[in-house]
Amino acid sequence: MSDKNTSEIKFLIELDDNRVPEKLMWSAKDGGVEAQEAKAIMLSIWDSKAKESMRIDLWTKDMPVDEMKIFFHQTLVAMSETFKRATDDEKMADTMKDFCDYFAEKLELTK
Repeated sequence: MSDKNTSEIKFLIELDDNRVPEKLMWSAKDGGVEAQEAKAIMLSIWDSKAKESMRIDLWTKDMPVDEMKIFFHQTLVAMSETFKRATDDEKMADTMKDFCDYFAEKLELTK
């Protein structure tokens, strides 16, 4: 066994007979999360060899549409912040944030 530190994140998905998610649970012991219930998961993985992203997008059949809209908005905002940190491209990050504001306005998420 190597001396390298490792960390593990687990997802448990309970499916109905049609393989539609009924329950999503996730655990990340290093983060103090154990079998936490979720209604949706969006996971992107970069395949460096193929130069493409792979995605897993799951949500439970009882995920409310209004919460899905908020989830998408918050994910887009987080992606703009991550983009800024990863690329230091402030101009494009600001453009992405402008879109997030537009998205929230059109979905009437802002108060």
